[in-house]
Amino acid sequence: MVKKRRETDEVTTTDEPIAIETAAYESKLRENLEEIKNYEGVVGYILRNTTSASIDLKEPVKIIDYATLSSTAFDATEEFSRLFELGNVKDIVVNGKNLKMLSLAVEENKISVFMENNADVEKVLKKLQAV
Repeated sequence: MVKKRRETDEVTTTDEPIAIETAAYESKLRENLEEIKNYEGVVGYILRNTTSASIDLKEPVKIIDYATLSSTAFDATEEFSRLFELGNVKDIVVNGKNLKMLSLAVEENKISVFMENNADVEKVLKKLQAV
């Protein structure tokens, strides 16, 4: 004897659609990045998520270099975090001879902001976290 399973469809309702909240969040994040781009010493930024990437740099010739640096920094951070049991890393600052990079993950977005060494990293970080 074969028993038939009765399937029920459950419908979950919310007051506000999640897609609208996500779109508003993305819009605010992009707005903040456009403001940050005009800060003194900021060279540009890369914003990536699972479906797209947005790159705005003062030196478009170096897009591949900056994108490689950003991606490698995120990968290395994940590896260091796992290897040294650091837990969830909030942000990364890489200081170079002529440039520094601030990278962080906000929700599903990975952001890297490239700056000259004299730029105020804390100001940029506060603006990105204000989303």
